[in-house]
Amino acid sequence: MGQKIHPKGLRLGYVADWDSKWFSRRNMADLLEEDFRIRKFVKERLKFAAVSKIVIERAGKYLKVNIFSARPGLIIGKRGADIDSLKKEIEEISDKKTIVNVMEIKSPETNSQLVAEGIAIQLEKRGSHRRAMKKAIEKALGSGALGVKVMVAGRLGGNEIARTEWLREGRVPLHTFRADIDYGFAEALTTMGIIGVKVWIFKKELFKKTEKEMLDDARLIEKPEDIEVKDEKPPEPDEEIIKEEEIKEEDSIIKIK
Repeated sequence: MGQKIHPKGLRLGYVADWDSKWFSRRNMADLLEEDFRIRKFVKERLKFAAVSKIVIERAGKYLKVNIFSARPGLIIGKRGADIDSLKKEIEEISDKKTIVNVMEIKSPETNSQLVAEGIAIQLEKRGSHRRAMKKAIEKALGSGALGVKVMVAGRLGGNEIARTEWLREGRVPLHTFRADIDYGFAEALTTMGIIGVKVWIFKKELFKKTEKEMLDDARLIEKPEDIEVKDEKPPEPDEEIIKEEEIKEEDSIIKIK
């Protein structure tokens, strides 16, 4: 059996970049733990804002947190009120002067982390895993992806024995260094147990990803006025609610007495 490696770790320095951009000889372990706590806090606090990744930069006593989101309006709030409170809470964790930047994701359909979280939410609502996988693949290919692979593993459909299923359309060259492959992972917490969701999206081939090409996937929100904020309940990462009558497929759902 072939050995597995993280698609992003394989391409670091080629077409992928680090999520923590700093270096320290003395406090490496402490700063890594601090980065982990900041990411965990931001992810839990902004769970309805469709946050894809959080990039942390350090320079002396300053800390910069770049949040990549498909719904930047939920992070910024009215006139920047929510982002100011988030900035103060991060400063309490790090004890450093913090700058928070919000980056809007231009194409959420081709962002593997958001796609994986969307499938996980549908599985938590007892949706059909096959239907969720097919819809995600169709949307990604329709948005310009060259290939998509989706894998789900666990007690699918409520079966007693866990199994793994996957679908792939297009080309997903996992061994090619110049292939810009976006990888995402999420977990669906169901009554039957945890179902893991993995997504690989092949966007294009690059010989070296420049800063301009990295910015093509997202844009910086410089002013709160750039985003229109509505007084609505924050939507979930995938707004499509699967109805009970649409769920009936080949896999029967086991009723718990």
